[in-house]
Amino acid sequence: MPKIFISTVIAAPAAEVWRVVRDFNGLPSWTPFVAESRIEQGAKADQIGCIRNFVLKDGGRIRERLLALSDYDLSCTYTILESPMGVSDYIATLALTPVTDGNATFASWQAEFDCAPEREAALVQQIGQGVFQAAFTALKQRFGR
Repeated sequence: MPKIFISTVIAAPAAEVWRVVRDFNGLPSWTPFVAESRIEQGAKADQIGCIRNFVLKDGGRIRERLLALSDYDLSCTYTILESPMGVSDYIATLALTPVTDGNATFASWQAEFDCAPEREAALVQQIGQGVFQAAFTALKQRFGR
């Protein structure tokens, strides 16, 4: 089972960064690769169990279920229900931690999943760099301090 862990420091208070990433339906506003997103069945974007259905800028469609959301821990956990990537049992957590020296944010994103062995290296690269790191880079630019 491949595991991915990507982290960064964002030059903004954790509460400010959390206001952006907390919205489970907000990917188009802070990631460079999501074109549009909607929450299915009229659920709220912070309702545990809600499903976001989003379209990537390359045309791919992904459906994910929110498993946990904590304003106390500044974290959210979700699973992929459908995706063109060929992964199963995918669970990821995005978490923020205040860095008190400089009023910054330590951000981490981790995932575990199953896939065909011959796809493991490519998927680790694609998810780790093409998704998690790309999103963190966009967040850093957004807060640009």
